[in-house]
Amino acid sequence: MAEAMISGIVEAELIPAEQIIATNKSNEERLQQLRNKYGIRAMKREELDFSSVDFFILAMKPKDIDEALSSIKDKVTKEQVILSVLAGIPTSYMEENLNEDQQVIRVMPNTSSMLRESATALSPGKHTSMDKVILAKKLLACIGEVYVIEEDKMDIFTGIAGSGPAYFYYLMEHIEKTAKEAGLDEETARQIGSQTILGAAKMMMEQDDTPADLRKKVTSPNGTTAAGLAALEKHGGGEAISEAIKGAAQRSEEISANLNKKIVTQ
Repeated sequence: MAEAMISGIVEAELIPAEQIIATNKSNEERLQQLRNKYGIRAMKREELDFSSVDFFILAMKPKDIDEALSSIKDKVTKEQVILSVLAGIPTSYMEENLNEDQQVIRVMPNTSSMLRESATALSPGKHTSMDKVILAKKLLACIGEVYVIEEDKMDIFTGIAGSGPAYFYYLMEHIEKTAKEAGLDEETARQIGSQTILGAAKMMMEQDDTPADLRKKVTSPNGTTAAGLAALEKHGGGEAISEAIKGAAQRSEEISANLNKKIVTQ
């Protein structure tokens, strides 16, 4: 996710590449790769001049949040902003583990950031000023569309958009597999399936019809589409999609719940 965001921001040219700094815990080879590929600055954490940074983007696994917050707590000021892309980590947890009145923004982009087509949610913490929210939204707009939402809606957003690209990739896996079994080569099947998904998405974004209305318009009685939809319904296609979203959202909720339990028992 960190690389996807770097790629999108560099491609948008809103910020000069040399003003973007990447750092990590210990993987110098990875830092070198990012430096060479995007022209950004990359350095060990202990070499970073924290006072020169306006926005810190935390992009590691949720299980590493405590170590990350501990490592920056004494080095950041309340004028600086912490953006977190960690699923399930509420702003309240970060505020509890950072300095008083620290400005924190919870962000959920997806990997389409690399193509500047992310659907990104943004939820500011209680100490974050509106001007910093506006700046963060402008920055994140470099990687796609940005939606400012209430934080209690972040889990369901994660289930839809944060995890959503994987659902479509899974769909494409099955399209390719089925097409190959029918004698169509894999590359052609991929192009056909991708274009079909792209076209359907554009129809939904550019027309006022609901998804249900659009579905009905392409479904003739006893036709091929009706047969395909009947098969989807028979095998639980719609239910599977709903359960996938709920499952991802539930996992995000569980991460938050575990952190809240940790705060209470400390």
